[in-house]
Amino acid sequence: MAEGVLLLGPILFQDFELPERVRWGGQQRLTVHNLPGGVRVIDSLGRDDSDIVWSGVFSGDDAAVRARALDLMRAEGGSWSLTWEWFFYTVVIARFDADYTRSNWIPYRVTCKVVRDETAAAVEATVSLATSVLGDLASAQGLDSTVALGGVIGSLAPAQATQPGSSAYASARADLARASQQIDTGITGTEGQLGTVSVSDATGLDTTTNLAGQLAALTAVRGYVGRAVTNLANADT
Repeated sequence: MAEGVLLLGPILFQDFELPERVRWGGQQRLTVHNLPGGVRVIDSLGRDDSDIVWSGVFSGDDAAVRARALDLMRAEGGSWSLTWEWFFYTVVIARFDADYTRSNWIPYRVTCKVVRDETAAAVEATVSLATSVLGDLASAQGLDSTVALGGVIGSLAPAQATQPGSSAYASARADLARASQQIDTGITGTEGQLGTVSVSDATGLDTTTNLAGQLAALTAVRGYVGRAVTNLANADT
């Protein structure tokens, strides 16, 4: 992901700081019972997320300041939001390693322990299409009230809104598309503001933290709305 957005707490990674790849995934915790005759019974105990790991290079005049800020976040031991593309996690920085080459060139590697997959946390096991789409939009609205989703939720109220070929269905899809565009515009604008703020003093760090929170919320909203768009579109296939 040499291009794109990677945000950990208040730190927006840019330029050489952006990694070529982010390692993520995990396993399912299992208990295996080997019974006589070769019979095997397996109990699934739940997800076990692997550490999220990436590396890059802090560069420029503020490289040391930004590297130090990330190390202080590691030392604090708090929980931070981690977002990139469609991914949204709450994590703790388990390890941060940096090689001080020179003041404007500091290679680093960061390892994050997953506390919670925020996107997956809202998925329900079995729900109808209408309930699923409305649930996603309600969750998105709860994350960021500045995103106007009330009209979209209203357009999905009629029973025909999930029936392909109906005028209500076409209207609901159009409203969802407009909402998705609004969210993308908001993300782009917030990214632009983050790129202009320095974290070299307390005021800049506070501003960056606030903007980072807005961006994390908008990213989560985009995930919910994106899934609603996909689920509603799939009704037509």
